[in-house]
Amino acid sequence: MRGLVVFVSAVCLASAQHQALIDYLERRLLAIEDRISLWHEQATRYASELRELKQHMVSQLENLDKEKETLRVSLDSMGMRVDRVERELDYLETQNGAQPCVDVDDKLIEQQVTQVQEKQKTKYFKLTDCNDMLSTIKAMKILKRLGGSKGMWTRDTGGGSGKVFIFNGTDEDTIFEFATVQDFTRSHGLSESRQLKLPSAWQGTGHIVYNNHAYLVIQEDELTLVKYDLRNKSVVDSAVFPDQDYIPVYSLSPETVMDLAVDEEGLWVIYSTLQNEQHITLAKIDTRSLSIEQTWDTSCPRQNAEAAFVICGTLYVVYNSEQPGRSHVQCLFDVNDMVSNDDAPLIYFPKRYGAHASLKYNPLEQLLYAWDDGFQILYKLVMKKKLEV
Repeated sequence: MRGLVVFVSAVCLASAQHQALIDYLERRLLAIEDRISLWHEQATRYASELRELKQHMVSQLENLDKEKETLRVSLDSMGMRVDRVERELDYLETQNGAQPCVDVDDKLIEQQVTQVQEKQKTKYFKLTDCNDMLSTIKAMKILKRLGGSKGMWTRDTGGGSGKVFIFNGTDEDTIFEFATVQDFTRSHGLSESRQLKLPSAWQGTGHIVYNNHAYLVIQEDELTLVKYDLRNKSVVDSAVFPDQDYIPVYSLSPETVMDLAVDEEGLWVIYSTLQNEQHITLAKIDTRSLSIEQTWDTSCPRQNAEAAFVICGTLYVVYNSEQPGRSHVQCLFDVNDMVSNDDAPLIYFPKRYGAHASLKYNPLEQLLYAWDDGFQILYKLVMKKKLEV
């Protein structure tokens, strides 16, 4: 009997110890679960904070990129303005020499002016040996009708590439580029072209493409000539035209204040001012500095003029005829004085749709690229020597 009591006591003791162990383990498990739950909450909070930090850093980086681009544009603009000021100072220094301390005889002054003019002519003559002039329009080919009623189209007049460039409109900022003339004629619209976005909108239809660069006239606070690299898609230079009262160069094209042209001798600008508002002025441009090398006041009137172009140093001004759809060259000016306007033949263009919005001569092809009421037209030219006039 005593042995049974001892056995029962031992069993009860073991049971109590076992229950205590189970209670202990349950408490430990609950503590571990609490800590795991705390760790999970902390990990979730840390992950959320990291995501917010990442989003904040991304936003800050985007703002830094924008500020960097703004700073780069500002620095580029400042650099161009500094270059422009330096060129203007150089120009003023060449135009305004030191004032003499003694009186100079008027005849001596006239003699010096004459000598300077002769030097300018001699320097210019050394740049050209072309004696061709326009004889007649041999043929007209209508390639396409694309874009608005006014615009300009051309290939590279300096032979930089065979690409076709479309400047649609008179106040736009996008150049449309086609790889070849065939691609242009087969296209169904401007959407099939490569688009070049300019930093500012051009004015008029007086632009030109020369040696892989587009030269454009932009009128904001000042009338500026911009040189745009078509390969790098960036502005590489600009120059402000001398401060004068410029007016539209052609009375029938009021949007075009200045018209740029290229011939065998380089880049020209055709314009008019209030000081000589009845007639057209021609100037030679240095493509490296964008400065004006020499100017000529021509006898060609602005009235009823619609476009002009230059061939071998001779300006040809195209006027609207009284007959609908007809235009003709009525005035020319030769900077070499090899041909006079009185001896020039009257050259008529074939009948067309309206008036020329632009005429661009390509010296490599001896073709005129014309924009006429949205039609892109090519004129094949026949030349002769100036001495044969």
